[in-house]
Amino acid sequence: MALSRSARIAALVTAAASFLTIAASAAPTQGAPGIGDPYFPRLGNGGFDARHYDLDVSYAPDTGRLDGRTTLTARATQTLSSFDLDLQKLEITRVEVDGRRAEFTRDGDEVTVTPRHPLAEGRDFTVSVTYGGVPEPLGGPIVFGSSYGWMKTADGVFVACEPNAASTWFPSSDHPADKATYDIRIKAPRGLTAVSNGRLVSTYDKDGSTHTHWRESRPMASYLATATIGKFDVRTGRTPGGIPVYVAIDPVLKDANSVDVYAVTAAATDYWSQVFGPYPFEETGAIVDDMPQAAFSLEVQSKPAYSAVRSESTIVHELAHQWFGDSVSVAQWKDIWLNEGFATYAQWLWAEHQGTRSAHDSFRAAYDARPADSAFWQIKPADPQRDTMFSSAVYQRGAMTLQALRERIGDPAFFRLLPAWTGLHRYGNADTAGFVRLAERISGRQLDDLFDTWLFTPGKPAL
Repeated sequence: MALSRSARIAALVTAAASFLTIAASAAPTQGAPGIGDPYFPRLGNGGFDARHYDLDVSYAPDTGRLDGRTTLTARATQTLSSFDLDLQKLEITRVEVDGRRAEFTRDGDEVTVTPRHPLAEGRDFTVSVTYGGVPEPLGGPIVFGSSYGWMKTADGVFVACEPNAASTWFPSSDHPADKATYDIRIKAPRGLTAVSNGRLVSTYDKDGSTHTHWRESRPMASYLATATIGKFDVRTGRTPGGIPVYVAIDPVLKDANSVDVYAVTAAATDYWSQVFGPYPFEETGAIVDDMPQAAFSLEVQSKPAYSAVRSESTIVHELAHQWFGDSVSVAQWKDIWLNEGFATYAQWLWAEHQGTRSAHDSFRAAYDARPADSAFWQIKPADPQRDTMFSSAVYQRGAMTLQALRERIGDPAFFRLLPAWTGLHRYGNADTAGFVRLAERISGRQLDDLFDTWLFTPGKPAL
């Protein structure tokens, strides 16, 4: 069919107008420098969705120097003229977008990358950053007053980065709301073992160095990534339920351990798989390092990292996090009780499972141990504030909330709720409001009063 001249002109005018409208609406803009978390406003980045990190790092324990190249694959969620990455203190020598050199500027921990051409909304792209320096751990009141992040040890490094220290060793969108899969390649002096997330793909020696490649094929929050390096005795196998196990223990601690880390890890992984739903990752395990300066352990995805072996209860706590915190991650850091309250309650469930104390008795012991005028009761677990986000109230009062819920709705509903929650948000993010809605739906009861009392109202609740 042929168009008349006037019809062709009209069609061209219409097409031009449509193009101008689309061009105006999709004008390139800069991605936000943060995801918008009120506790850490500049953590994470707007304008793109992180999909996959390819980390290639080389560490020299004698000097403490780290050299790395990180390639992030991401999808633009708006038409981008530029976008930000988080990187603390390390020096950048080169940035490329889709293989072509890109301009970048820095403002503190924010790196603004400007590609040669705008990135259209919906487009996948890669950004590669070459960098190096001596990573510094973070400190302050947040993590029990301890240093955290990239921490030098006598024979290597202990890497545990919650909540905001992943960007001390690789450029990232450093917020749990922006999860991605990972390939992590680590070069270290020969004779040292490098342990990371997921499954071991390969390891080989060359020219005095050991090269190790780990792959985490399930989405992971940046703070859960590790590249812990040192001398380790490694034991591998499978749990009785068939889940692969990888346990690395610093030989310095071998005779000091009163806990069989491998056996407890295997048993707890299988038990939580019955209570919380299928194990969400390809491998379970542990990294046990001699790091007395770190006053904590961390639920590193697939292999919790322990600065020393403290107790069986610590192991079951960190393994429960594989469901509550790692697979189901917080949408914002104020929801941290969804991680710590649940993992603490798991300790009470483990004691109940072992026949040593019921969860109700653990609840009463925690409740009775703190008088009404204790500062413990003034912290709201569902919004504890940044510097007290790991206070004991988040752990203990969070766990009390779950026991109060269990006693309100009964065991059948409660033990349907836990795997329903982990299944609904598997590999994703969630918040407190979502948990309340699901609890009400499964129990068929209105529960606002219970959650308001235990999570949002200062003061010691009456029983």
